[in-house]
Amino acid sequence: MSSIEFVTLEVPDPVAANAFYSGAFDLGARVRVRASQAPTTGFRGFAMSLVVSQPNTVDSYFDTAVERGATALKPAAKSFWGYGGVLRDPYGTIWKIASSSKKNTGPASRHVDDIVLLLGVADVAATKRCYVERGLPVARSFGRKYVEFATSGIRLALYGRRAAAKDAGVSPDGTGSHRLVIGSSAGTFADPDGFQWEAVSTSYEQYGQANTADLGFRTER
Repeated sequence: MSSIEFVTLEVPDPVAANAFYSGAFDLGARVRVRASQAPTTGFRGFAMSLVVSQPNTVDSYFDTAVERGATALKPAAKSFWGYGGVLRDPYGTIWKIASSSKKNTGPASRHVDDIVLLLGVADVAATKRCYVERGLPVARSFGRKYVEFATSGIRLALYGRRAAAKDAGVSPDGTGSHRLVIGSSAGTFADPDGFQWEAVSTSYEQYGQANTADLGFRTER
């Protein structure tokens, strides 16, 4: 099975960003940072989704992130599908924190059940084809509207760009760098929307000794 081992977020200040991500989400080596001043405006075309077990765990992550400087785009609330909210961190990445449960069954935890990288793309079918050719197995597909891949580590999903922006509560307009590099067993390549993927070597997966400041490629859209 193809894997996404980590994502690397490009930020102006890696030290401050590491402190934020560690304190707000504590996702370990699955979310990494590297220095970049690449121009970027508006929606960067992606969001990170944290799936948790119950509403009070959503609130724990959401409130901690806001206390550390994130901005609420959609305050956490109940909906027909569960409970969740959306925020933008101080470095521009959008995070969706959600649970399929509407009721708490125990104390809040700091445990993430699943991490999903959601890409908003110009042509869902074309990007799906690109990834299938790279060996990523499809788990679910709804025509040109939504695709989910059965990747291990971090799951991958595709929306149309406008749908992804609407889900996040932002305008779909944006220019410049995605400021994202996807570390995966699928290899090093750029997809049709300019999202950069970087091969994860066996030694890197085993020891995690690579210098994350030197990882990845600048992505443009």
